[in-house]
Amino acid sequence: MEHFSYKDNNLLVEDASVATIVERYGTPCFIYSKAALEQNYQAYEKAFEDHSHLICYAVKANSNLAVLNVLSKLGAGFDIVSGGELDRVIAAGGDPKKVTFSGLGKTTQEIYKALDAGIHCFNIESEAELLRINEIAVNNSQVAPISIRVNPDVNAETHPYISTGLKENKFGISMEKAIQLYLHATEMKGICIKGLDFHIGSQLTSIRPILDALDRILTLNEQLISRDVIIEHINIGGGLGVTYEDEIPPTPNELILAVKEKLHGLDLKIVVEPGRSIAANAGILVTKVEYLKNHEEKNFAIIDGAMNDLIRPALYGAWQKIVPVKKAAGNESTAYDIVGPICESADALGKNRSLNINAGDLLAIKSAGAYGFVMSSNYNTRPRAPEIMINGSEVHLIRERETVSDLFQNEYLLPG
Repeated sequence: MEHFSYKDNNLLVEDASVATIVERYGTPCFIYSKAALEQNYQAYEKAFEDHSHLICYAVKANSNLAVLNVLSKLGAGFDIVSGGELDRVIAAGGDPKKVTFSGLGKTTQEIYKALDAGIHCFNIESEAELLRINEIAVNNSQVAPISIRVNPDVNAETHPYISTGLKENKFGISMEKAIQLYLHATEMKGICIKGLDFHIGSQLTSIRPILDALDRILTLNEQLISRDVIIEHINIGGGLGVTYEDEIPPTPNELILAVKEKLHGLDLKIVVEPGRSIAANAGILVTKVEYLKNHEEKNFAIIDGAMNDLIRPALYGAWQKIVPVKKAAGNESTAYDIVGPICESADALGKNRSLNINAGDLLAIKSAGAYGFVMSSNYNTRPRAPEIMINGSEVHLIRERETVSDLFQNEYLLPG
């Protein structure tokens, strides 16, 4: 996270002081680096060089309009999983013709909306979905571009909650059924076959599972060619990991170079759907220490941030680095569990962290740019945090802090 650094023991995001930002906007708050977003996206762009490609940023990772707009201006496409995310992309200036629509529960309304917007491709998750899309397209005198998401039954070697490429996972079509579904699709008047799609999981720290899956997909492609089913692109999904603790994930260049080698001699466009690797290390969550509490067995730093702001640690034991916004003098430190005020024992954002802190100090939870705000909630009637974008020394509020009144506005008392 090179765009997050210390100067005179004070944490900066690019050239802006975190402490100064907090004085204006309070805590907890999410702060993003525009330069980091751009650099992380461009790492993919540079890796492709002149190979035909489409980089579809996974909107689910961080869907703030300003984030999407930054990426859109760089030429990004977008991977969506809902009609709401399509609306966000369009509102942010994104091109629907660069949108892939993933997800296994597409509603009739969402399909109509995506067809009318002229998206690049539907990533099909089931036979029932293919039949529905064909029916809607025919009834609307349209043709739907599709890619079938094939489940290659490859172990992504990641957390079970974010593994998506095994037979027991809910995603995709089995290798065995895929050929018959493609052949069925060729007979449908409302369908145009565009590609082959797979996505095996998230936070991948090795490209080996991706390449193993690609080998199986390319074998499937040969079988399709022998049946006169010709595709235009291979969608390798996303999921490339980032460094949270001591992981050393592959770079986009390492991944794309290996994929291009596998596709050598094949006239196939590469579609990729990165989310975490673009957004995660472009953001932090800043929180304030409210109290220090010492038990016989544990020391707790009770903060104003909580699992409703950042659920990853509570949801699947995710580890994210926690650092002071202002480094204290001396080397004395104490091991603390960093816990929030939510009335759940799972409300811990970090455990056994060695820190030299006092009540009132600010802490930054790093790598919070992906799956942070987007997964936040109003549990315990807690308004969601603001989001702030830094561009050099410029500080831009890109989402207001919610108020409790905001939470009440769609609720009504019974009459009488």
